[in-house]
Amino acid sequence: MKRQRFELLILGSSSASPTSERNPSAQLLNVAERYFLIDCGEATQIQLRKNKAKFQAIDHILISHLHGDHFFGLPGLLSSMHLLGRKNALRIYAPERLKKILELMLDAGDTRLNYELIWHFTSDDDKHLLFEDTKLRVFSFPLKHRIFCTGFLFEEKTLPRNIDKYKIEKFKVSFADIQNLKNGKDVTNEHGELILNSSVTIDPLPPRSYAYCSDTIYHESIVKYIEKVNLLYHESTFLEDKKDRAKKTFHSTATDAARIAKLAKVDKLLLGHFSARYGHLEEFLNEASTAFQNCELALEGKTFTLS
Repeated sequence: MKRQRFELLILGSSSASPTSERNPSAQLLNVAERYFLIDCGEATQIQLRKNKAKFQAIDHILISHLHGDHFFGLPGLLSSMHLLGRKNALRIYAPERLKKILELMLDAGDTRLNYELIWHFTSDDDKHLLFEDTKLRVFSFPLKHRIFCTGFLFEEKTLPRNIDKYKIEKFKVSFADIQNLKNGKDVTNEHGELILNSSVTIDPLPPRSYAYCSDTIYHESIVKYIEKVNLLYHESTFLEDKKDRAKKTFHSTATDAARIAKLAKVDKLLLGHFSARYGHLEEFLNEASTAFQNCELALEGKTFTLS
């Protein structure tokens, strides 16, 4: 049974300062050929090119908050889209003040984009639906950082039930009833017999989900928004040796991220947003695995596929 694509490409995994090997936060999520850019730190468009990602296919950009390492790459990316002849509208989901920042920059350079920017302003008071179509829903939810900051939740919709063509013929079910069967209903065949849905259909594959927890201090209120997701990205700026620094700056340690993953009963944890002070990252996995086993590093160029 072939599944639609659900893939996450890591473009940046560093925190406030980039390093020679790590760029600031940015990820590209593809769900059924809907492309979502999640945060847009410095050099994001270069990372897109390095990874051969077609950034003109991006129709949605989500910005978690207005610390520079999460949006300084956006003006350059928008400009390149313009110079390359983009015509399709681009939707931006972000704190309201970002609109004023970008308008000022464009005005200062006397630039008029060839395409429309459609703004959706985020709120940090509760979980909010940002986008919905036939394939998925996207939500924002509040995080606890030094400034306004939201996480993002991507939930695939449950697919229609799969029709067993052999059983349809065997039970003499009319093809006119196919849609009713896909919707889970029982039907009556051409002989007037009741045919149970379970007799002629197969359960669809379970829907998949991904949650992105950008900058946040350890805060258990997050758990209710991300319970049982298949894949969770949670910032882990510091190791336990800098726990006091994490609290002071409203960031998390690798152990903090793992504790949240365990409480939320997620399938897999991605660690990222590493402080530039750490050259080797193996210790992040070592510390996190004491609280949650199934975790990986969200490193540049890695693709995570939900299958």
